[in-house]
Amino acid sequence: MIHAYQEIYLSKAQSVLGDAFDYAVNTCGISGSDFVKLFIASSVSKRMENGEPAYLSGKSGIEIVREIVAETKGQELQIEPQDHFGRSREYWIGWAVAYYQWYSGRKYRDIFKVISFEDLQKMYYTLHEADITKFVDIVDSKIKEFFPETNLKRIRTTYGFTQAELAERSGVSLRSIQMYEQRNKNINKASVDTMYRFAKALGCTMEDLIER
Repeated sequence: MIHAYQEIYLSKAQSVLGDAFDYAVNTCGISGSDFVKLFIASSVSKRMENGEPAYLSGKSGIEIVREIVAETKGQELQIEPQDHFGRSREYWIGWAVAYYQWYSGRKYRDIFKVISFEDLQKMYYTLHEADITKFVDIVDSKIKEFFPETNLKRIRTTYGFTQAELAERSGVSLRSIQMYEQRNKNINKASVDTMYRFAKALGCTMEDLIER
């Protein structure tokens, strides 16, 4: 499986997002659902998704929150962090979601579209001491229920192309497109040339077309 970025940054990224959720909710008094909205609206979430080292390991969770609030609300947070003994529920939420984003390579906005902050709060009590793979399996299942279509079909319909139009624009046969969208052919095993043709025609990246 292709992960979002190099694994050497994973542990730090989890700590950063865990600290960010803890600071935003427990120190700054921002509701969890509101912080999720600010986070996914900010450039910070995109930079973390893209594996930018400065955002995975170069900033603290507190710095991340202050940047998010400044960018999305035009406000400057000056609230000092509090001392915590042990990891909070909100820390676990950020920690776990950061792991899933790295593992799956999915965008944060898609993850939070499927599983809300309130859902994550409920999951904490049964999963915070369990192996992270159990969390991954549950979120994977919810993601596949929410996005039953292949990425190719979802992106194609978003752009308003029929299968025939995509075939004409990409130079990939109509039959191949049908088979990829019906999962009769695995797009993850498509040639680089085929993926490039689809990506160019649809204005997306090749990674956007990969099924996780």
